[in-house]
Amino acid sequence: MAKDLILFSKSDGIATISINRPEVYNALNGAAFRELADISNECFLDESIRAVVLTAVGDRAFCMGGGIDPTDSIENVQTSFSINTVSLMRFVSDIRRMPKPVIASINGICAGVGISLAAACDIRICHSQVVFKQAYTSLGINQDGGWTQLMPLLIGLSRASEMVFLDEVITAEKALQWGLVNKVVASEALAETTLKYAQQMARGATQAFANSKALLNKSVLPYLETLMEEERQSLLKVSLTEDFREGVQVALRQKSVPEFKGR
Repeated sequence: MAKDLILFSKSDGIATISINRPEVYNALNGAAFRELADISNECFLDESIRAVVLTAVGDRAFCMGGGIDPTDSIENVQTSFSINTVSLMRFVSDIRRMPKPVIASINGICAGVGISLAAACDIRICHSQVVFKQAYTSLGINQDGGWTQLMPLLIGLSRASEMVFLDEVITAEKALQWGLVNKVVASEALAETTLKYAQQMARGATQAFANSKALLNKSVLPYLETLMEEERQSLLKVSLTEDFREGVQVALRQKSVPEFKGR
């Protein structure tokens, strides 16, 4: 029996979406992206759901990004980008348009598209051992999932640029200072704190939350879908470069350090 790549549960007005690929640090493949998009649509439409939690199974990673299958050719990877980014765009768009609050409960390493997923949520909570990494440019590709709009809004253009061009590891403490996360707690308190916030929001004024979120979106994210499509087209273009081939070799552990040539 195939394993559910994304777990989904509902209880007392709270929906919990859990990425379930702990054996690969919760990296997402094509099927997982599609499941996320389908589940987010269900959360969007189900009026009994008044708050949503996005998290992951295990204690090592929230999401390490979009996984690259070691058996894939570079051409198959490019095709996967073309298909998977459509589901990613659906998911991020649903999270932002969803007329209810969404909490990212970040329980481990958060890198690549994992940051995009977390950034799309309304509130982000992590534990003190979590680290963040932009990761895209170190693999020779650009960002997707609204990263280039969401991150400058959360942490400012200067710090987003620092992530893009230096791609250093960001600790939970720095993430809190920068505004990437709203709260940092001890690892053993993450689930309890997340539930506390989710219960508070599920008991809140749902219509006021929905209207406020829509107004916030109109204020600072009026062109998110357009930007995500531009990211997608740029990603498909850069995936044809020699630099990306270098990045894939690193991702597949065929090389330890990329030798980017700017081509």
